[in-house]
Amino acid sequence: MDMGSASVDIGSILRGARCAARLTQAQVGKSCGYSASAVSRIESGRMRLDYAALVRFAAFLNVSLDRLMATPVPDGPTVDTVERPSGEEDAVRRRNLLTGALAAGATAVVGAAPADAASGPFDPAAGLEDALFRLPSAAPVPPGRLAQQMEAARADFCAARYTALGHALPGLLAVASSTRDASSGRAWEQASVVLARAYVLAAELALKQHSDAAWVAADRALTAARASGHPVPIGEASRVLAITMRRSGRSPAAVRLLTREAADLDAGQPPTGAVRATLMLTAAYTAASGRDRATALGLLDEAQEETDRRKAAVRGLFTVDVSRTQVDVYRIGVLNALGTPDEGVKVVKKLNIDSMPTAERRARAWTDTARMWHALGDQPQTFAALRRVEQEAPQEVRRPALRALTADLLHMPARVPGVREFAARTGAL
Repeated sequence: MDMGSASVDIGSILRGARCAARLTQAQVGKSCGYSASAVSRIESGRMRLDYAALVRFAAFLNVSLDRLMATPVPDGPTVDTVERPSGEEDAVRRRNLLTGALAAGATAVVGAAPADAASGPFDPAAGLEDALFRLPSAAPVPPGRLAQQMEAARADFCAARYTALGHALPGLLAVASSTRDASSGRAWEQASVVLARAYVLAAELALKQHSDAAWVAADRALTAARASGHPVPIGEASRVLAITMRRSGRSPAAVRLLTREAADLDAGQPPTGAVRATLMLTAAYTAASGRDRATALGLLDEAQEETDRRKAAVRGLFTVDVSRTQVDVYRIGVLNALGTPDEGVKVVKKLNIDSMPTAERRARAWTDTARMWHALGDQPQTFAALRRVEQEAPQEVRRPALRALTADLLHMPARVPGVREFAARTGAL
């Protein structure tokens, strides 16, 4: 066909729609009748589509067919324009193809079981939104059993077993809620703490998957925590709420929330003082995200002083420990966010990530290290850090942010051996 003015950049449009939907090339290909490698060729303009295939892709990715027919072509490789059937043939073919493609899409996105490393999108938070707005029915349980269920969920989070956590959370939220409603006095307070922490876990999981459900979960966590009257869960819930605020572009407001809550905590007591330090660390990173260097570094130094006064790591906090290593990891993240990753190199060199107590925290440390090397243009070091993330927590490396970083490596001019296999294994390809 003539590749002149009638051509359209179908590949770019389909790639953008796929990324916006957080789907892998394998997932799209399976639903539209193509292999992952074929989808890659379509998106890069190296493979042509006929009309029938174009309709399947458009329906599955929710892209207007008219947009695919009319978009100008940029410079570089393109996908051929397709000719429209006309009249009644067009209507019949489009109706039949849309029906088939939409049915395939519903099966792939909604009805599929949690994906493994070799196929489909990985979203362990997919079921949270429905659960948050309509908790399943559950009977109250004794306080000891409720505490055991909470500890099991926390263990899944700390071990980065996100699929298991996503399955457990709706039931835990329902049981904690019904137990609190059936309790009074001290038992009611204890159940409120468990409920708040269950919502904290839900917010943490949703944040990792870039899900809007994080807002609802964080808000409910803080409501339940304040009802309990216990300062530690109030601080924990404030932290996740502030992260959702930062993600929505409200960094200054998030910093104010964090510093206000930190000021209300007693620095002299180990649990509250430790939570206070975590709030300041999160506030430092939040300020850095807003490019407020002075505030970010000031809060970071304050958190470090708070930690150094304790002379030993405070373990047993709900999701984040307080140690000098943890402060150093946050320092790397702060410097990355401020656009000065070179300042983090000396911090990385002395960092003992293996000393961190949970797989989730170790994976997060290697993630910040990978981001630093990526910003500095050192792709082999970036890939080495990503491999360490995978070793610590295979499900962590399949988060949207990590897949995006892997995809960047994949498309760099200088190829790093093993990246393509890694990308295929972790869902970035």
